[in-house]
Amino acid sequence: MKWLLAASLTALSFPLPAGAEAPFRFDSTPGQLPKTVTPTSYVVDIVPDPNTLTLTGHETIDLTVRTSTDKMVLNDIDLAIADAKLDGSEPATVALDTRAQTATLSFAHPVPPGPHRIELDFRGTLKDTPAAGLYYDDYKTEGGSQKRMLVSQFEVADARRMFPCWDEPVFKATFRLSAVLPADFTAISNMPIESRTPAGAGRTKVQFATTPRMSTYLLALVAGDMRALDGHAANTAMHAYAPAGEQDQAGYALSVEQKVLPYYNEYFGVPFPLPKLDLIAIPGNYAAGAMENWGAITFVDSTMLFDPTTSDARTRETIHIDVAHEMAHQWSGDLVTMAWWNDIWLNEGFATWMQFKATDHFNPSWEIWPRQHAAREAAMGQDAVPSTHAIEQPIHDVSQANSAFDVISYQKGSQVIRMIEDWIGPDVFRDGMRRYMKAHAYSSTTSADLWAALSAASGKNVAAVANTFTSQPGIPLVVLSRQCDHGTSNLTLAQERFTIHDPHPAPLHWLVPVTIGVAGRGPVQRILLDGKASLSLPGCDTPVKANWGENGYYRTQYDAPSLQSLAAHYAALGPADRANLLGDQFELFVADRQSLADYLNLLPALKAETDIAVWTDTLNRLRTLDRLTRGTPTRAPFRAYAQSLIAPEFARIGWDAKPGESFLDALLRPELIQTLGQLGDPQVIAEADRRFAAFRQNPSSLAPNLREPVLAIVAHHASAATYDLLRKMGEQATSTEEKTRYFAAMASAEDPTLIARTVKYLEGDQVPSNSILRVVFSASMNSDNPDTVWADVQKEGPAIRRKLAPLTQDILLPAAAMGSSNPEVAEALRNDPLSNDSAGARIWAARALDAIGTQVELKNRAQPALAAWLSANGAG
Repeated sequence: MKWLLAASLTALSFPLPAGAEAPFRFDSTPGQLPKTVTPTSYVVDIVPDPNTLTLTGHETIDLTVRTSTDKMVLNDIDLAIADAKLDGSEPATVALDTRAQTATLSFAHPVPPGPHRIELDFRGTLKDTPAAGLYYDDYKTEGGSQKRMLVSQFEVADARRMFPCWDEPVFKATFRLSAVLPADFTAISNMPIESRTPAGAGRTKVQFATTPRMSTYLLALVAGDMRALDGHAANTAMHAYAPAGEQDQAGYALSVEQKVLPYYNEYFGVPFPLPKLDLIAIPGNYAAGAMENWGAITFVDSTMLFDPTTSDARTRETIHIDVAHEMAHQWSGDLVTMAWWNDIWLNEGFATWMQFKATDHFNPSWEIWPRQHAAREAAMGQDAVPSTHAIEQPIHDVSQANSAFDVISYQKGSQVIRMIEDWIGPDVFRDGMRRYMKAHAYSSTTSADLWAALSAASGKNVAAVANTFTSQPGIPLVVLSRQCDHGTSNLTLAQERFTIHDPHPAPLHWLVPVTIGVAGRGPVQRILLDGKASLSLPGCDTPVKANWGENGYYRTQYDAPSLQSLAAHYAALGPADRANLLGDQFELFVADRQSLADYLNLLPALKAETDIAVWTDTLNRLRTLDRLTRGTPTRAPFRAYAQSLIAPEFARIGWDAKPGESFLDALLRPELIQTLGQLGDPQVIAEADRRFAAFRQNPSSLAPNLREPVLAIVAHHASAATYDLLRKMGEQATSTEEKTRYFAAMASAEDPTLIARTVKYLEGDQVPSNSILRVVFSASMNSDNPDTVWADVQKEGPAIRRKLAPLTQDILLPAAAMGSSNPEVAEALRNDPLSNDSAGARIWAARALDAIGTQVELKNRAQPALAAWLSANGAG
C-alpha cells in the first residue's frame, strides 16, 4: 500500500517545495540527545515534601542500547544524581551540564547492544515557578485560608526538572509513577491509583498504574486539597477536580467533557485508550493556561470553573473551547505525537481547529466559524511582517521551542487545516484523520505523514498544496480583476505575496484552493490557483467574491468595479464574507496597496449590521484608528464618527440583557460598551461610573457580563483614590476570574503615575505569574502613554522577570514595547542585552520591532487619510 500511495503522488504534476518534510523516521528526527540509547519504561518513585520544598527520588529505567557505547546522555536540570547503576551492579560516573540540561553517565566498559536497566537516586527542590517542572502553588480558599498544592507542568522540556529522563518527544516510553505525599492530599496522575499505603509521619505512598507509551512532557502529577465531580461517558470514567469547596463550579466543564468524548471517539475512529480522563482546575498560578497531559488535563481555574454569580458568557464559551481543545490533544499530541518541536503545529494547529469544530457541532447558534475571522486576522497580522516564520520551522533549543507556541502554530495552523478540509471535503478529511490515527498510534509523525493519510483518503495530492502553506512563511494575495464583454464578466485571478513593513520580501508561490461565489447565490466555482486563472460569469456587475465563506488562508484584492459591486451588494453576503471583505480592505490599506477610503466607504453599511463577527472586526479596526490619531486634531472628529457608527447597534443591544436574547448578543454587549468607553463616549462613561458606584454598595447589582467593561472604563479615567479602591477590590476577590478583571482594569489606567504603580505592583505577590504579561501588553496597547509603559517595565524588568517562568521571560520587554510608535523605543529594545539573550528572546524582540515599525509607517499615512475622508463625508 505504501508503494502504491507513493506512486500515485509521484504521478501528479505538482512539485513539493524544497523545504517539505519527509515522513517520520526515528534516526532522522531532530533533537539534542544521541539516539544510541532509547528508554522503554520508567518506574519513578518520588518524595516531594511541600513543607521543606525538597524532592527526592529513585527511578528504574528499562532501555535498549542500539549501538555499543560507554556513555549515556539524558536530560537533567536542577537535580543532583546521588547514585547511578547499570544492570544492578555496574556503577556510573555522572557529569552534569547545566547549560545543556544533560547528565552524562559514563561506564568503565562499553555497554553492548540490547536491553539494559539503569537505576538512579536523585534529589532536588520544589520551586514556585508556575510552568517548569513540579512546583508548589500557594493559594487562598474562598474562605480566606492559605493552602499549598503541588502541580506539574512539563511541556516543552521540564520533566527533566522532576526526574532525569530522555526528555524529547520522540523518546516514548511507559511510566509507572508513585509519590509519597501528605495523607490528606488528593493525588492525580495520568492513570488511576492502584494502591495507597501508609508511609509514616502523616504521609501516604500513592501508586499509579502504568501508562501507555507516551512522551515525557505528557506525564502529570497534581496533589493537594482537591475534590471532584464524577461522571462517565463512552466507557471512560471522568472526574472534574477543583480546590475543595469549589468542585460544584466544575459541573459545566464536566458536562462538556461528557459530550465531546463520544464525538471524538467517533470522529477519530480510535476510542480514547485510557481508563479515565480527568479535568483539573489549578488555582490562579498556572502559566501554561491549560495542558493536555494524557488522562489528566490541567487548566488554570478561570478557564474551567463556572460560577453563575460571577462568570460571564465569555467564560462559558472559553470553558467549552478549552476543554474541547485539550481533549482533541488526547489523540493529536498524546496518542500521535509530533516527533520534534518543529512540528508543534501538528499538535496545536489541529487541536485549535478541532476545538471549534466540536464547539460548533454542539452549539451551532454560537456562529463559531464566522467568528474565527478574528483568529485568522491575528495569524495574518504576524504572518505578513518580516519576523514571521513557516509553520514548520527549525527548532534548535528549548527557548526557540517555547517561542513556537504562537499564532502561526496555533491559528495559522488551524486555518490551513480548515482550508484543506474545505478543499477535499469534511467526510474525506475525517476518513484521512482516521487513517492517520490508526497508522501512527503510540508513535510519532511529521507533517508528511498527515498529508499522506489525507492524500490516500482523497485521491488528491494534499502534500503539494499543504506544503506551500506549511514549509514557507507568508500569505498569498489573490488579485481579482474583471473586464466586461457583451454582458459577461471575464475574471482574471493572479497571486502575489501579501506583506506589511517588509522592504525586501522573498518572492513566494502557493497552490491556493480558491472558492468563487456570487452575493445572493453562494459558491459557483472552485479552482486551485497556480499562478493565474481565468473564468467567466454572466453579467457585467455581478458581485463576485473570492474566499467564499472565508475558508481559505489568503487575502483578496479587487479591482475598482469588483469592489464597487460587492459594496452595493454587501447585505446579500453572509456574516463570514462580510467580515472577510472588511478585514481584507483594512489590511490592504495597512499594506499600502489600497487607500483607507476604500475601507471607510464600506462602513456606512454597518448602520444596519447586527452580526457579532462583523462588529468584532470593526471594533478592532476602530480602536486601531483611534490609537493612530493620538495627539492629533483628527481624533475628536474621528471619535464622534465612530460613536455614531456604533450607536444603532448599541441601541439595539443596550446595557442590560433582554429576556430570551441570544448568546451572541450577550457576548457583543461588553465589546460595544468597552469600545465606546475607549472612544470617550460621555454617556457610556457616565453610566459606567454610576453602575460602578452601585456595584460598590451591592455587588449583585452589576451583571457578570458588565463587570469587565465597567471596571475598565472606570479605571481608564481613575483618580489615585479610585485606582486604590480597584486594587483593594482585586486583592479581596476570591476567584481567579474576578481577580483577572481587576488586574486588567488597572492596566487600563491612563494617568502615567498610575501606570508606574501598576508596573511596580507586578513585582509583588498579588498578580499571578500567568497574568503579568497580559497586564503589560494591555497597558502598552490601550494606553495613550505606551512609551511610559515601556520605560516603567524596562526599569522594573529585573524584579518582574524573577516572577516569570522561563517560558515567558523572553516576552516581557517586547510586550511592553508593542504599543509604541516611537523609533526611540524600537532602538532601545533592539539594543537591550536581554533582546539577544537567547534564540527565543531574539524572535520576540523581532516581532515587537516589526509592530513598532508598522505603527510608525501607518501613523504617517492614516492620520491625513482619515482627516480627508471625514471632511469629505461631512464628519470633520
